[in-house]
Amino acid sequence: MAELVPLDSLDDGRLDVFARLTERQVRLGAEGRDPLVVVESRLAVTAALEGGGEPVSFLVDERDLAASADVLARAGADVPAYVLPHDEVARLTGFRLTRGLVCALRRPAPRPVAEVLEGARRVVVLEDLVDVTNVGAIFRTAAALGADAVLLSPRCADPLCRRAARVSMGCVFKVAWARAEAADWPGATLGLLGERGFERLALALGEGAVAIDALPPLGERGRRALLFGTEGTGLSPRALTGCDRRVVVPMAHGVDSLNVAASSAIAMWQLFR
Repeated sequence: MAELVPLDSLDDGRLDVFARLTERQVRLGAEGRDPLVVVESRLAVTAALEGGGEPVSFLVDERDLAASADVLARAGADVPAYVLPHDEVARLTGFRLTRGLVCALRRPAPRPVAEVLEGARRVVVLEDLVDVTNVGAIFRTAAALGADAVLLSPRCADPLCRRAARVSMGCVFKVAWARAEAADWPGATLGLLGERGFERLALALGEGAVAIDALPPLGERGRRALLFGTEGTGLSPRALTGCDRRVVVPMAHGVDSLNVAASSAIAMWQLFR
């Protein structure tokens, strides 16, 4: 079990990763630290640990210590669990969302695209999404609706940033994912999907686009990759060129698009059946 370390103040330097480091400093490592991931809430922390995450330290609200005991028991005695009075935890921005438990873990090593595609049949591809909330929501949907992997373009927002991990309810640790190399995006990455037998479907308006309910179910041996573009302009022309067809969600009242988190949920439900 993690070692309980009572502290009096959030100002303690051992809590910098939770209270003072920027997302960039956490992601890249700061002041000699390893690159880290910070995960909030008991549910998300549990998912991270079950997914093989290596904890470095915990921050626990003393009010939630008993409720967090089973999570802390997953860590070794060399991992400190800093216990703070509730009033001190309340000084954290967004503390109400932590649900009394925060964990810093070593950031997992990047995985190659080819590796996460091994054995996959249902793949989600995200190009240049900016909003980490959307990325987190899509990962949660991907896990719930049976996606096997998520591929990210080189400039897509980080799914392991604090907010994305929280919004995903820890699902960023449940679904295999990889970020494409800049030199491989989009041509070689989409080409690899084609070589592996994936039907590459772009969620995009345009000539020849068909309604998602006009396509047959995936079937027992089919493979599909669904591509979703950035919130403002959608998929790039080069990404669209690498797809087999465009598909759209049928809409009414003159609405021409949905938020990418909403459209991806509908598309996964219909096209991954």
